[in-house]
Amino acid sequence: MSSRLAAIDVGSNTVLLLVAERRGGALVPLLERAEITRLGRGVDATGALAPEAIRETVAVLADFARAARGLGAGAIACVATSAARDARNGADFFSAARREAGLEPVVISGDEEARLVYGAAHREFGAARPLAVLDVGGGSTEFIVGEGAAPRARVSLQVGAVRLTERHVRAAPLPAGDLTALRAAAAAALAPVAALTPAPGALLVGVAGTVTTLATVARGLPRHDPRRVHGEVLARAELEAVVARLAALSVPARAALPGMEPKRADVIVAGGAVVLEAMRLSGFDRLTVSDRGVRWGLLHDAAPSPGRPG
Repeated sequence: MSSRLAAIDVGSNTVLLLVAERRGGALVPLLERAEITRLGRGVDATGALAPEAIRETVAVLADFARAARGLGAGAIACVATSAARDARNGADFFSAARREAGLEPVVISGDEEARLVYGAAHREFGAARPLAVLDVGGGSTEFIVGEGAAPRARVSLQVGAVRLTERHVRAAPLPAGDLTALRAAAAAALAPVAALTPAPGALLVGVAGTVTTLATVARGLPRHDPRRVHGEVLARAELEAVVARLAALSVPARAALPGMEPKRADVIVAGGAVVLEAMRLSGFDRLTVSDRGVRWGLLHDAAPSPGRPG
C-alpha cells in the first residue's frame, strides 16, 4: 500500500490539492495546488450550481487527480463544502466528477468541516495553549474553540467572501458608507460567534484563502508563499488598514497588487469584513495565519501520527 495520500477540498471559491506522505512522525507535503473556480457563484440567489461552474471545477478536479496519481497517491480523499451542501443540483456536479475525474466527492457538514480545520490547527499551534480557529470560505465561515485535540464548541455560519459579496457589494471602489454597511452585515451574520467564549490565553488561528491573501498583501510579498505566510501574526489594526486600502481600489487595481490572486480581487473586501468582524466579536486583537485547512485535517485522519488515534 502506498504511503502517499492525497486530499482535495472543493470549496465555494477555491479547489485545493495536497499530496503528502508520512515520514516518521511528520506529514510531509509533496505537492500543493489551488485553483479558484468559484463553484458557489450564484448559489445564494438561485439555489443551484451554474453549469459553467461545474464544468470548470470538474476540469480542475480531473487535473488534480492526474497529478496526485502521477505522484503515486494510493488514495484520494475528496470533500465538498458549502456550495455543494446548499445547491439543489449538487448531483450534477458529483456525477461529472465521477465520470471525468474518477473521484467520489463527499459532502461534509459544517460541523465536520470545523472538526477537520480545528484538528489541523491543533497539530500546528495548539500543543501548549487553547485555540480559537476562524475558517473563512467562499460560502460559509466556521469558528471553533477548544483546549485540546478535539474542539469544545463550534459554529458554522452561512456567510463567506463570495456570499457576502453577492449580497452586499455593488461597486468598486467601495464607498465608505458601503464598507460600513458591509461590515454591519457581516457582524449580523456572525453574531453567534460572540457566544463561543475562548479559554483564557487562547490563540486565534485564521485559515483559508481570504486570510492568507490578506497576509500576503499586508506583508508586501510578490506572490503567495505558504512558507512565508504560515505562522505569520497580524494585528487587527493592521488588517483594518489593509481592508480599507483594498476597499478604496477598483477590482483591476486590487488584482494588480503584489500578492493578490486576481480571481480573488472582487471578493477580498467582503472576506476581510468577515475576518475583522469575527475578530471583534470574539475579542481578539491578533490573528496567526495558517495555510493548512481541511485538506490537512483529512490527511491527518488518514495517516495519524504515531501515538495519535486515527
